[in-house]
Amino acid sequence: MYTDTERCVRAVQSKDARFDGWFFTAVRTTGIYCRPSCPAVPPKVENMTFLPSAAACQQSGYRACKRCRPDTSPGSPEWNARADAVARAMRLIQDGVVDREGVPGLASRLGYSARQVERQLGAELGAGPLALARAQRAQTARLLIETSGLPMGDIAFAAGFSSIRTFNDTVREVFALAPSELRAKAAGRGAVRGAGSGQVPGTISLRLPFRAPLTPDNLFGHLAATAVPGVEEWRAGAYRRTLRLPYGTGVVALTPRPDHIGCRLALTDLRDLTIAISRCRRLLDLDADPEAVDEQLRADPLLAPLVAKAPGRRVPRTVDAEEFAVRAVLGQQVSTAAARTHAARLVRALGEPVTDPDPEGGLTHLFPSSQALAGLDPESLALPRSRRTTFTTLVSALADGSLPLGIDSDWEAARARLGALPGFGPWTTEIIAMRALGDPDAFIPADLGIRRAAKGLGLPSTPAALTARAAHWRPWRAYAVQYLWATEDHAINVLPA
Repeated sequence: MYTDTERCVRAVQSKDARFDGWFFTAVRTTGIYCRPSCPAVPPKVENMTFLPSAAACQQSGYRACKRCRPDTSPGSPEWNARADAVARAMRLIQDGVVDREGVPGLASRLGYSARQVERQLGAELGAGPLALARAQRAQTARLLIETSGLPMGDIAFAAGFSSIRTFNDTVREVFALAPSELRAKAAGRGAVRGAGSGQVPGTISLRLPFRAPLTPDNLFGHLAATAVPGVEEWRAGAYRRTLRLPYGTGVVALTPRPDHIGCRLALTDLRDLTIAISRCRRLLDLDADPEAVDEQLRADPLLAPLVAKAPGRRVPRTVDAEEFAVRAVLGQQVSTAAARTHAARLVRALGEPVTDPDPEGGLTHLFPSSQALAGLDPESLALPRSRRTTFTTLVSALADGSLPLGIDSDWEAARARLGALPGFGPWTTEIIAMRALGDPDAFIPADLGIRRAAKGLGLPSTPAALTARAAHWRPWRAYAVQYLWATEDHAINVLPA
């Protein structure tokens, strides 16, 4: 995108917010970088340089614009639409792998040498993994400085900096303001939340941006209708759930708003903040590009009315790929309510109790880990014998590492491994690819709800014929599934009251 100068110039001159996160505009005469929708008067074309990432801008000596705050724009949708090494690396960096394991750890997860990872990221993003992780730390630091009353020392380590001096130097370099000056300016806008702000003690509140449009009905309706008691709930207009994170645990509440998602986090260790935000964004598919998706699907005259009625549908995903894989098996050939019941039994038996009682609701446990589930007596499962075999084989493979599922998974390799397990047909494999692995082109033509919807719209209703027709929807077939599901009268399609 950033190499198409003419297109970038048009986006900047029209202040098109759809391109925020796709590229950044660096202005040679002022030394600042902006998002395409910056409200300032656009610079002269000859003074613009277009770069692919905030890290590349910072590495080239530009500082973030104080008006449009480009570091707060939604992330590039490319990283969730691709499964190559660069996209997988970016998802891992967003999940804090470089901060926890360094570049060698990132390279090991990808199956490449550190030098090869540096080369690939540098070629496509104009910055290596350390610079990309540094840009993310700066963004997290600004978020905490401006929206919390935490001491600066706590913020430095929560954002992933190794020292307060590095934190101070980075903030000054990136934002051209000292941390205390950033907070003072935010306080002038009434943005800093401290004591007496009405916020629940021990929580951090923030806004998660997204590209409009966004239809929240099926997104939050799906999460609420399938919520496992003790782990998830819908309460007071928010989807809430527990989180297992690298340094501790957390509870998140996500509330749909017209122009953002309200996010309230309670963490046992603040170092998990960046990872928690990344996983919440992934759960709600907030980095999607709805314009691109809907344009492709709208080209089909039978889907066009569905897209026009509720544009911007997202794919409800997950914060834990292994958890979702287990729940997908529990949901094979049973109702949504029955799947919740099976999952709730596992949570009561093997779930890890949360450290602190939930002051706002009924969240009591983390979903059981694959290691805990691997020790379960299969006879205790209220499932058919064949389903027990599927369940025990899956959790054993997850526990011993022979079936790696996560944000860094190669989608086709993961499909092949899942398909080799007993009891894993196309429906289970594709629903995991769609919601756990994040493949935007995953498709489940044999799903009963999809077949009914297809028949009602005049689409082919047999799996083979529907798959052939759906070739025109690629690479966004997972989003087509959301539009088809939404034609049914089901709780997953209704935003709870």
